[in-house]
Amino acid sequence: MMRLSVPDMSCGHCTAAIEKAIKAIDPTAKVSCDLGAHIVEVERYLSERAISEAIRDVGYDVKARAAT
Repeated sequence: MMRLSVPDMSCGHCTAAIEKAIKAIDPTAKVSCDLGAHIVEVERYLSERAISEAIRDVGYDVKARAAT
């Protein structure tokens, strides 16, 4: 599982946009967003770079891989 820090994710709209962006490039991905911790967890087949780019493409910065 990949954990990414997305500091500007702050509401349900944010999580929905991020989940939709990830699912658009990997429909089988399992996505979980933790608003309080600003963490996105993804079980996926694509690279971390591809997932990060999908999140950035919808307007959210990915700071770094989050600690597990």
